[in-house]
Amino acid sequence: QLQGVRGGQFPAKADLEKLKKRKLVAAANYKTFKVTKGGGFSETRTKACTDITADMMHDGSWKTAKFKPYNFAALGQDQGAGRLHPLLKVRKEFREIFLEMGFEEMPTQRFVETSFWNFDSLFQPQAHPARDMQDTFFIKDPAQTLTIPEDYLTKVKSTHETGDCATGGPQDPQATPIGSFGHRTPWMRAEAEKNLLRTHTTAISAQMLQKLAQEPVFRPAKYFSIDRVFRNETLDATHLAEFHQIEGLVVDRNLTLGDLMGTIQAFFAKLGMHDIRFKPTYNPYTEPSMEIFNWHSGLNKWVEVGNSGMFRPEMLRPMGFAEDVSCIAWGLSLERPTMILYGIDNIRDLFGHKVDLHMIKTNPVCRLTVDKNEKKTE
Repeated sequence: QLQGVRGGQFPAKADLEKLKKRKLVAAANYKTFKVTKGGGFSETRTKACTDITADMMHDGSWKTAKFKPYNFAALGQDQGAGRLHPLLKVRKEFREIFLEMGFEEMPTQRFVETSFWNFDSLFQPQAHPARDMQDTFFIKDPAQTLTIPEDYLTKVKSTHETGDCATGGPQDPQATPIGSFGHRTPWMRAEAEKNLLRTHTTAISAQMLQKLAQEPVFRPAKYFSIDRVFRNETLDATHLAEFHQIEGLVVDRNLTLGDLMGTIQAFFAKLGMHDIRFKPTYNPYTEPSMEIFNWHSGLNKWVEVGNSGMFRPEMLRPMGFAEDVSCIAWGLSLERPTMILYGIDNIRDLFGHKVDLHMIKTNPVCRLTVDKNEKKTE
């Protein structure tokens, strides 16, 4: 049998298994190739050209040269250029909408603010639960500021303690009474001087309004901002310790709640949100205040998309505005609409160190506006 195997004749399967057990034979695979001359056979190796050079044009060698065929389906080499983050794309769309509506962008490049501008100027009491709602990050070094306008600080202190504005400004020289009782608690300057990471961009809004109130003659204004804020919140799929706030405000004479609702509806209509509803709520520095809801056809329910209200007289009058000046404002986050637009469920997949760089490179162009007949938040 072994001689037969050597000659290419295989025994029966049962006999072959016995030979394998006795290790007299072993199975092996052998590959054989048959090589023949093809149409492009050459005894010398030549490299195919990829481009026609100036030398080839000069000596005429391009006529007989062999060129490599082009692969028009190839993707090409990645240039490694930078890409815009989805948040930046959505932010650009929101910014263009504000500019189309005639709003002026506020300078919000400063993350560190004082408690005075972040809380006290907004008429938030120093010893009230409303102040704890922000869950603030306080700065250790430097822990306090030395730059607070003294005349404005005196007005704020008087408004907090007794509800009266100490002195009037250029636009309200008679300093008509506010008609408030204040908080009726002592106001501590040391508390107002504490430095912190701003919990909302309304701190910048207060500074812009106070600056506007110092002008000799009142002029209406519309401001907006889109920037980062910080809060000491529990991290989960929808909350981070830092996020982006979108804020818009209008200051003019004799503004009403109807002006606020109409402005908000016009703003969200440019986002493709036409089914808007309002619900009364509480905000520390606006009265009246309203939550903004939009019908989401995908979720088949009303979804909160923002918050709004009218700044309290206790906030505006110490700045120097006259009695008939009102300010309407609204705000929303940048992350929530971005997550809806790009179908992201976890905010940590959108912002932070766990973001997929491939997603950043391949995310599509953002378009906020949609057909008016469609009920979508995108």
